[in-house]
Amino acid sequence: MEAVTASQSMPLGTLDQTTSTLIHRPAGPDAQWWRTAVIYQIYPRSFADSDGDGMGDLPGITARLPHLASLGVDAIWLSPFYTSPQHDAGYDVADYREVDPRFGTLADADALIARAHQLGLRVIVDLVPNHTSDEHVWFQAALASAPGSAERNRYIFRDGRGTDGNEPPTNWVSTFGGRAWSRITNPDGTPGQWYLHMFDTHQPDLNWENEEVRAEFDDVLRFWLDRGVDGFRVDVANGLIKDQEFPDWGIRTEMVSGQEDTAEDAAEDHAQAPMWDQPGVHEVYRRWRQVLTGYEGERALVAEAWVESLESLARYVRPDEMHQAFNFDFLCTPWDAARLRASITGGLNSSDAVGAPTTWVMSNHDVVRASSRLGLAETGKGPNGIGAEDAQPDADLGLRRARAAALLMLALPGSAYLYQGEELGLPEHTTLPDDVREDPTFHRTGGEEKGRDGCRVPLPWEADAPGFGFSATGATWLPQPAQWAPFARDAQEGVPGSTLELYRTALRLRRDFELGAGSLAWVDGLLGGAESVLAAQNGEVLALVNLGTHTVPIPEDLPVLLASANLPHADDGAALLEPDVAVWVQVTQA
Repeated sequence: MEAVTASQSMPLGTLDQTTSTLIHRPAGPDAQWWRTAVIYQIYPRSFADSDGDGMGDLPGITARLPHLASLGVDAIWLSPFYTSPQHDAGYDVADYREVDPRFGTLADADALIARAHQLGLRVIVDLVPNHTSDEHVWFQAALASAPGSAERNRYIFRDGRGTDGNEPPTNWVSTFGGRAWSRITNPDGTPGQWYLHMFDTHQPDLNWENEEVRAEFDDVLRFWLDRGVDGFRVDVANGLIKDQEFPDWGIRTEMVSGQEDTAEDAAEDHAQAPMWDQPGVHEVYRRWRQVLTGYEGERALVAEAWVESLESLARYVRPDEMHQAFNFDFLCTPWDAARLRASITGGLNSSDAVGAPTTWVMSNHDVVRASSRLGLAETGKGPNGIGAEDAQPDADLGLRRARAAALLMLALPGSAYLYQGEELGLPEHTTLPDDVREDPTFHRTGGEEKGRDGCRVPLPWEADAPGFGFSATGATWLPQPAQWAPFARDAQEGVPGSTLELYRTALRLRRDFELGAGSLAWVDGLLGGAESVLAAQNGEVLALVNLGTHTVPIPEDLPVLLASANLPHADDGAALLEPDVAVWVQVTQA
């Protein structure tokens, strides 16, 4: 499908002095679920704890699934719950076919999947194919085997450089900070080869040039598909294949940007990073697509790929590869009308060019929560964590903008992801004590980067309960801020104007107006031509978002469906759109 760009006059209510630029046509009838779904990310450690040990678990999730069904989402995505020593919160997998006892059992996973399906929710599970845990049976076998062995060939082992191999094979830098290579000690106590770990030392990278690795993951996919899952979110989808020349590349790429740290780093080398977004990854996903096609129902693959451009991202969702890829460009775009408009247009155009949906996301377990990020002096991706000694976000401003951003995102055609607690307006824990932080980034950077623990704090369910109802004992694996009580689910349930009810209403209207399968046109010349106001029309819904500093009136003939904040009225009765507020109004299509 080619990108759409067409301008025409279009009546909005009784208005006829506007210009509409169509950039995305509606999806056809009976579009597959993954083209339009709103999917809720569950971080199992922090969603709900059923046994009181302070760690979330699968039975806790199952018990709380009715909340998500009543919220109005279509599917859930579960971050890893596999057997793991938890050096990176489960993204260091020791057994891909077993549930970690901290989270429950395989029977609990089966019960969760069954209950979700009973409630009309599809289930996506995380897959971590770039690396395993160093406690995985394969890596332990590699350590016990000789250089050049079949066991070592499942991973990326190399001899060192320099005198006696004392220097790493390349100057690659870990995404979490520090060297990307660690040297092993041979069984006889002598220094051995080096192994690659683009993340933590406990996460050795797999060798995807090895057919045994590829066959193993084919089987892992089938294992979970046979248990009824509806798809897989693929961690570090852009990282599986490495340039086999292994050239030096002394640039650290951030986990949440895919860009070089500094201008000086960028000037060092403008070539393609040898460990990211290599062409060979697409062969892997074509193979996986064939595996999923062999199953009944519409199973989906979702790419987490932090790549250099939207065009690069679109390659992951070509017709024979993945079904979705997170649009991180949207997440990283500052709170600015022109830049958001360009990001949305670019996202739709690039995905339309390959016939795929655009997959919108504002937050996840790797970034500062939107309601805090948007309250910083500089908006956009934000820092890698916020500590007590850092500049603190403006909490009121951040929440106001996050609510407006939610209405913008949910008005867009395509699929959208919500991170747990986003529907509560939950802020980042920005004063988390350093002595409780677990993110390896914090430790590998010597505390220079606070890391991701602040967005992973257990959820508040009940305002007056110990641990805000996360666990019956009040135990939480990370401490919760005392000021979270107003954000608890029960404090917002049924309360007009609460963030929870805003999301519920928005999701209902999104479904009623079929916005996920809709079109998108930019409307210009409305509201006095204010350039700081985004006006995006999707079918009968016109989303207006004021990203400027001045209040603008909403024409009386545009009935308001939903607003992210209370709308004041002028003396003549006209509703007013204040800064950092979004509104959905109903329009008459041409």
